[in-house]
Order: sequence, then C-alpha cells, then structure tokens
Amino acid sequence: MSADPIEPNPIDAPGTTEDEWRAWEGLAELPALDASAWRSVVVVAAHPDDEVLGVGGLMAMLADRGVRLRLVAVTDGEASHPAVAPEEIAARRIAESAAALAHIGACETVRLGLPDSGVDDEELRRLLPGLIDGFDACLTPWEYDVHADHEAVGRAALACGGQVWRFPIWTWHWARPGDPRLPWERAVQVPLPTLARERKRAAIDCFTSQFEGAEPILPPGVVAHFTRPWEVLFR
Repeated sequence: MSADPIEPNPIDAPGTTEDEWRAWEGLAELPALDASAWRSVVVVAAHPDDEVLGVGGLMAMLADRGVRLRLVAVTDGEASHPAVAPEEIAARRIAESAAALAHIGACETVRLGLPDSGVDDEELRRLLPGLIDGFDACLTPWEYDVHADHEAVGRAALACGGQVWRFPIWTWHWARPGDPRLPWERAVQVPLPTLARERKRAAIDCFTSQFEGAEPILPPGVVAHFTRPWEVLFR
C-alpha cells in the first residue's frame, strides 16, 4: 500500500493578495471592537513580531489610553534562520522586538524562552495562567492559523479562560475573502487612525531580519496584509 500524499503547507503556496482582501466588502462591514472597558491587556505572541503584525495598531491605541500592557513572548524566534546560530538570531530578534515596542508605547515584556518551532502545549498551559490572570483581555494568535507555534499558543491561551481575542497572521496568506473556514460571525475589526497606523508601520520596519535574503520570511506582499487601515480579531 502506498503512503498517503503529504499535504503541502499552505504557507509555502502562493497566497491571496492584499488587493483581493481590500476589494472584499466583508472586512469593512465587520462590527467594530469595543475595548473601552479594558484597563489591562496581555498579548501572548509565539514569535517576535507576531504581536506587532497582528495587533500593533490596537496596542498603540491602548498604550495612549494608559492601559496596562504586558507582552508574553513565548519563543525568541531562534529557528527562523537555520543557517544562523540560534543564539545569534535570537538576540537579534529580541532586540528588534524591543525597538518595535518603543514605537508602540509602554509595554512590559515577559520572555518564556520556549523552543521556536516546538512550543509544547502542556508546558505553556502550565506557565500562562499566572501571567494572564487578572488582565481584562488576552490577545493571542488564532488557534487555526496553520502555523504549529501560533496554534499551540492560541490553544493554551484559550485554556486559561477569560476574555480571549485571537488575531490571524498567516491566515491572510492562505485563506480567501469570505472563506467559510474562518469564523466571520465572531470577527470584529479595529479601525486604526493615521497615527496608530504610522506607529505600527514603524514598528514592523524594525524586524529587519525578516525582510532580508533572496526569500524573506516577510516579503512585501505579506507585510501588506498588516498595513491596512484596520486589524481583525476573532472572539
């Protein structure tokens, strides 16, 4: 009996362009998030840059309101460049994250140092509750983002209970407008004023390691998904 064919990773396939997403009226018609009652928010990110790509604009707006922000950085992103020593790329990505957060606003950071590309659900579920408890809301990657670390982090955050909002990242690449695999009925948009968009863009530009090389991790077409005038969250 022949082995079942291996499903190709949709992240590696040609993706949906940002022009296609912006042409879809469904995004603009999503209800707006009401975060007016939030006084403290924790963001759980699988890798350096996840928080800025997914909710950097929202974080900037919350910081301006004086909301307490905490970033729980699950990994240091040391597996993103296999040809580079893990400790070298980890140090660089940590520095990029710190520079990015300087554009976003006041945010305390807790680094867990779990293995990049090998986040263990059980260990994370043991560590997260004490870091999330007491915050009004938790923002985390969507648990069906088709990236193993993103999904593990999303599941672990959900297991902690409370008000958890999930942000898609690679979903914008592999999904399509109106895609029935996405929970649009539980989606909200976060309109970003000009200043928040500018600060988010400046923060994204800090992650230079992700833009380099013949095959960058974040090519311009992918970055375009995160410079639109709104962000999207799933409840």
